[in-house]
Order: sequence, then structure tokens, then C-alpha cells
Amino acid sequence: MKTIKRIFLVRHGESEFNVNPVIGQTRADHSIKLTTRGQEQAELSGSFLLEWLNSNVSPANYGRIRVWTSPYVRTRQTSKAVSSAVRGWILDIRENILLCEQQFGLFDGIPVHELHNKFPEEAAYYDKCQRDNGRFWGRFPLGESRFDVATRIHQSFGTLHRDAERHGIDNVIIICHGVTMRAFLMMWFHLTPEWFDDEPNPANCAIRLIEGGEDKGYIFNGFETE
Repeated sequence: MKTIKRIFLVRHGESEFNVNPVIGQTRADHSIKLTTRGQEQAELSGSFLLEWLNSNVSPANYGRIRVWTSPYVRTRQTSKAVSSAVRGWILDIRENILLCEQQFGLFDGIPVHELHNKFPEEAAYYDKCQRDNGRFWGRFPLGESRFDVATRIHQSFGTLHRDAERHGIDNVIIICHGVTMRAFLMMWFHLTPEWFDDEPNPANCAIRLIEGGEDKGYIFNGFETE
């Protein structure tokens, strides 16, 4: 029975929100685009991945790697750039809504210092969760908790396993978001909520490798927002 050999987890490139969070007050999160620098970062990470594949993966997998992406604009843009760089290795690009970013609900785009004025009861509840080491469980009003993200990410695993078993697709590239990447790692390796909260968010376009059932860490460190 075929099993998954490698999963490359890739965070999207620098977004408009990364450099100007105020944009979140007037633009829906799913519509946020890459900056010009973010587009360049995606192309560079794709070039790195091409070199890595050429050096480490059997030519038998040439043209057999599937890309899965979150359907957000910034991840679509990143997946297009990365896939273009490694196009000879790619079978196709598919979208999965389960890979999208955490839903921040009423708090989306609101500066932290304004939350208690705009949503005093909801902000007090979220503060209580954080004080009691429960950020993982705290649900944003009309949005999701990190628990919710981890739960839906786990639902995507069946598709990956079926691709490997039925179609021999045992190398996968997943283009997603910072919280999504951490949720994926937590659920894949059966880690704890405390691990999730302590694990730093990856840099833009960072690439983390799961190989042979082991977390190999970041093979490309990505780019910090300037």
C-alpha cells in the first residue's frame, strides 16, 4: 500500500495585511493579495524548491507531485508562482477550502487596543482564555478558535492518504497560512495544544518538510516582514 513520502508545507508570501494591518478593516481576509515583494518571495521559494527536488527526489516522481492550496487570493498567487518554478514536477494544482486561514470573525482587522472598546464582552472572554493558558480554545466571535482550525485541517488528511493509495501521489506541496501550517503539524504528529501555542508562526514563504513520517523542520526559512 502506497503511503505519503513527503509533504512540503509552504506559507504564502508577504501579503498586503502583513505590511498594513489596517487594510483588514475594509477588505475581507480571503481577498487580501500578495505585495510585489510577496510575489518575488513566492518565486524565490519556488526556485529553492526546484533545486531541492532536483537534488533529493527520484526522477520517477517527475510530474507526479500534486499541489494543494487554500483558495484565498494570496495562497492562490503563491501556489501559481511556486508551481511555475517547479512545473516539470507538478501533476496539477487543486484547492481545498479546509486549508484556509483561521476565521477571525468580528475581530478581523481590528487593532488589539481597540477590541475592548468595540466588543467589550467578547474581548473579556478571549482575555480569560489567554490568561488561563487557553488561547488554543478561545473562539473569536463569529469566527474560529485554533481548536476549530485543527479539527477541520484533520479532515483534509483523508484526501492525502487516498491520493497516495489510489493514485500513487506520495509527494505533496501544500500552500497555506501560518495558523494552518501549525494546525497541520499538530494533528499530523499528535502534538498538544501547548505545543501549538508555543510554536512560532512561520515566516512568509517558509517551507517545512515532513519526510518519512518525521518532521524535518524548515528547509527554507522564508522571509520576515520588514
